[in-house]
Amino acid sequence: MKSNLFTFFFHLFIILILTIVTQTGGIVYLISLFVISKKKTSHKIKRFVFFTILYFFTTFLIVPNTAPFFGRIKIKDNHRVKGHSFITKLCNRNYVRPKLHSVLTDVSLRVNKEFPEIKIIYLDASFPFFDGFPLLPHLSHNDGKKIDISFIYEDEKGKVTNLKPANSGYGVFSNPKKGEINLPKNCKEKGYWQYDFTKYFTFGNLNKDLKLSGKATKILIQKIINNNNVSKLFIEPHLKNRLNLNHNKIRFHGCRAVRHDDHIHFQIK
Repeated sequence: MKSNLFTFFFHLFIILILTIVTQTGGIVYLISLFVISKKKTSHKIKRFVFFTILYFFTTFLIVPNTAPFFGRIKIKDNHRVKGHSFITKLCNRNYVRPKLHSVLTDVSLRVNKEFPEIKIIYLDASFPFFDGFPLLPHLSHNDGKKIDISFIYEDEKGKVTNLKPANSGYGVFSNPKKGEINLPKNCKEKGYWQYDFTKYFTFGNLNKDLKLSGKATKILIQKIINNNNVSKLFIEPHLKNRLNLNHNKIRFHGCRAVRHDDHIHFQIK
């Protein structure tokens, strides 16, 4: 009896985690439980293999063709736009509304004229289905209208590059300098402990010599906010001031979120 109860809650836990992380993985796992029964020999191995194949089939074939019925499309990578991590795609976190996809295309074309070698590198966007379904740990990526993209960096020679300092795209901060507004410090002092917790989720920092390219990142942000479909853009106030960016679309995201001196968040109307 105890064994059956443990097994039930174990499977329930796996379903919940897969649903939270990928939206569709919980359903795929549940199907694998029914198809590969416990009675079959080596059921654990067979179930894992079946789940893996079905999940890849669902993620890369079924979901992209079903998402448009829910008002979302998969971001198409090309020579101007690219996902930073395969994990983003594997976890279905690369879906947006068609209007946002058009904004990405427009911005990438405009940035490409200034920096032909630079791509728009996106991080998390939204899940493929249902408005209001949370994309944790984000507070607002739940309707296909929001996306995070990476800053543009330069190497030790001052040349702009598509490389990024963190493997995840998050957690390596362009910290406030002396005399600049320090919202990360202020927010943490107010008890918002989560404000810089992304520093624990870099998943490695292989490009430690990179530094923020102020010029290129400023141009990138200007191209975004100049698009009429964009309603808001979030970066840390110290970077807004440092880059001399003055526009009412550029906002402070609040202490309840996480710090935005490692990426840009923007959203459409």
